[in-house]
Amino acid sequence: MSTTAIQERLITADEFERIAHRFGRSELIDGRIVQLSPTGAKHGRIEWRISMLVGLYAEKHGLGLVNTGEVGCKLPNGRVRAPDVAFIRAERVPAEGPPDGFWPFAPDLAVEVGSPDDSPREVRDKANEWIAAGSQAVWVADGASRTVTVYERGVPPRVLGIGETLEGGSVLPGFSCTVAEIFA
Repeated sequence: MSTTAIQERLITADEFERIAHRFGRSELIDGRIVQLSPTGAKHGRIEWRISMLVGLYAEKHGLGLVNTGEVGCKLPNGRVRAPDVAFIRAERVPAEGPPDGFWPFAPDLAVEVGSPDDSPREVRDKANEWIAAGSQAVWVADGASRTVTVYERGVPPRVLGIGETLEGGSVLPGFSCTVAEIFA
């Protein structure tokens, strides 16, 4: 993930929420707005496949909603992160629907699609940050290796290959798809 800090004065998550629309794809890391590189076509396709598979399942079973497009999530550490795909359980969605701004919490499931310049450490650190912030699970899809790494609190990460099945566990009960479906 190629990033560039684009301001000098440190700001809060609430300040960032008010002005984030000016900066395109960006996150707030330790008070600094960090602009993210545009994604490639393969990345976008993987993101769409996951959001479609999870979204259709969640909607059909009334489990919650799915966001794509790097929707901001305010984390307890003051950062604003934006997963490629976010699943929010139905009971956490306000009666009036999703907020106009950022989610005030981490998603129940955060999905990150790896970029070619992501280091393994960056990916692991971001997944662990989601878990520490309250996400029940994090899926990291790697288009180069055609694998999905599943992170869950208190469980060592599991790497699933193209011939294996990804299951929703407690966050998406009954959901399953093959890893191959994600990379179709």
